[in-house]
Amino acid sequence: MAHLLSSPSPSNSWTRSTSLSTLMIGACLSLGLSLTSAWAQNYPNKPIKVIIPFAAGSATDQIGRAFASKMSDELEQPLVVENKVGVNGMIGADFVAKAPADGYTLLFGTNSTNAALKSLMKKLPYDQDTAFAPVAFMGSVPLIVAVNNEVSVKTLKDLVNMAKQKPGMVTFASASTSQLVSTAMLAGMAGIELNHIPYKSGPTAMTDLIGGQVMMFTADFAVMLPQVKAGKIRGLAVTSTQRSKAIPELPTVNEALGLKGYELIAYFASFAPAGTPKDIIAKLNKASNNAASSKDIQERFVDLGFEADPSTPEALAQRSKLETAKWAKAIHEAKIEAQ
Repeated sequence: MAHLLSSPSPSNSWTRSTSLSTLMIGACLSLGLSLTSAWAQNYPNKPIKVIIPFAAGSATDQIGRAFASKMSDELEQPLVVENKVGVNGMIGADFVAKAPADGYTLLFGTNSTNAALKSLMKKLPYDQDTAFAPVAFMGSVPLIVAVNNEVSVKTLKDLVNMAKQKPGMVTFASASTSQLVSTAMLAGMAGIELNHIPYKSGPTAMTDLIGGQVMMFTADFAVMLPQVKAGKIRGLAVTSTQRSKAIPELPTVNEALGLKGYELIAYFASFAPAGTPKDIIAKLNKASNNAASSKDIQERFVDLGFEADPSTPEALAQRSKLETAKWAKAIHEAKIEAQ
């Protein structure tokens, strides 16, 4: 008796087809993960470009180059520094935001590029919140408020009184977000009107402060401290809540003016383009943290008021969110309009 061969039911066929598709997808994902893992294990195998979005000689440049040198030793590849200056750091940040997410282009940014620009610009050429993968927090420094030696004031309180008597007469320079916002915040909290003169770089602004083209400048220790100690300009206060060990004779802004709650410091951190593999981020984070923990970097920048602060990428991501909100509030209260 012949046996009839039954054809597979549609449901069984669909089940086998679905299982096969699932297996194929799983295999592709597994292959992709394996390739990514192998790629990360082989990283880095060529020089890494580091973009510093501020001028040579600035604190970002000095600290960034020191970190790049230390990280090169550990990663066994050169970290080649390139300064891309302009628009409060936006030019350099935009370059990194649009670079391949392969770990070979990094941003050594600040609160200008990764917190404040969102509130300072009407439109950015990238999404500040999503364009970058946090790598590592490097550290922070306070700023120094200073005036030209020919300005007839000895204290910050004297300067405020002068500005109250002649609104708009006192000119101040700025070449970065922290420089602009720190002075605007001070003016707002002190109830004075100042005349803003924008510059492309901190060193250029310093040259004009020494020469008397501007009366006041608030900037990082790298730009300020050597000139204050050399007697070329007069330091009036620091912008942190505690006096700096590098120049303890200067009061804080809060002390000098009898204020509460004034604080504005500059910080430094590294970022990669969004989508950079986590294994690569981990290697970069380890190299940066080891650089931050090294005795020679800490001692080298003690006179800049620099305080190293190694962290995880996750901690930097959270800090960036908090700082973005903080700077948005400060910029709003300082009545700085987006450009």
